[in-house]
Amino acid sequence: MRRRDFIKVIAGSAITWPLAGRAQQPAMPVIGFLNSASPNSLAYESRVDAFRQGLTEAGYVERQNAAIEYRWAENQIDRLPALAGDLVRRNVSVIVAGGSPASALAAKSATTTIPIVFMNAADPVSIGLVANLSRPGGNITGVTTISTELGAKRLGLLRELVPSVASIAMLVNPSRPGVDAQMAQAQESAQALGLPMHIVKADSERDFDAAFRTVVQLRAGALVVAPDALFTGQREQIVALEKSYSLPAMHEFRDFVAAGGLMSYGASGRDEYRQGATLVGRILKGEKPADLPIMQPTKFELVINLKTAKSLGLNVPISMQLLADEVIE
Repeated sequence: MRRRDFIKVIAGSAITWPLAGRAQQPAMPVIGFLNSASPNSLAYESRVDAFRQGLTEAGYVERQNAAIEYRWAENQIDRLPALAGDLVRRNVSVIVAGGSPASALAAKSATTTIPIVFMNAADPVSIGLVANLSRPGGNITGVTTISTELGAKRLGLLRELVPSVASIAMLVNPSRPGVDAQMAQAQESAQALGLPMHIVKADSERDFDAAFRTVVQLRAGALVVAPDALFTGQREQIVALEKSYSLPAMHEFRDFVAAGGLMSYGASGRDEYRQGATLVGRILKGEKPADLPIMQPTKFELVINLKTAKSLGLNVPISMQLLADEVIE
């Protein structure tokens, strides 16, 4: 071979090798992030941060070796089916459904093949998401904080702090999937304590004022705010109404207490989203959602706002303060 021809061959190979190497690299996985809430909510900003942290721990860093397509319904549940359909058309690697259980139901209706990881407080079996908790089946798995005992614990703690209360109200979102079971469990827990419970409903922030007026008209001495993405996203407005009507209230998440609410008892919202990211990582590495048991939190936190308690004329016993995971002064 002549020297000139040999150089041409080597030059051609030098060009071909990098191209071949690039062609063999796997495509970057795309995670579809579907949520019923608003991205402008501080509570959900914190949860997204926790989700990214969980992904990093699983070996996936956004914009480095994974991409995330965000779709927020801005508390408009009727937008979820279209948003889920858009993610399916984009052929994402996995769909993460958070906020209201309606997000997961919309994703399930949109695809039977793309893996789905949900994070919410509804019973995934009773609302039809999965077959059972240990072996979900199909293309869905996730994280749930649902627990009958959890609702009873909240009522018991509220009753302990406000022992003179004669009746209680519960604020629920009537459009939430699984709300009937949510109300039934609450009524059962209240009955066990000998407390009449009034159910008050609001499925948009426009209903909050009327709902709180109803609570006052019913002469309820305390309020339980049911777990719901709408309420979490609008917690400042809800806490302001609690203060306006001098209502002692129990919540699920710390976010309410940090905003001035009286107390909360429940799993950490950040941990819930971090757990969801763990499942996403396992799926991206090849595991099937059908074989991944539904995850549940193992640690629950009691948070109390002493300043709010004082403004309500409530004395928080030292025993309860010692029991609390966090006391905000």
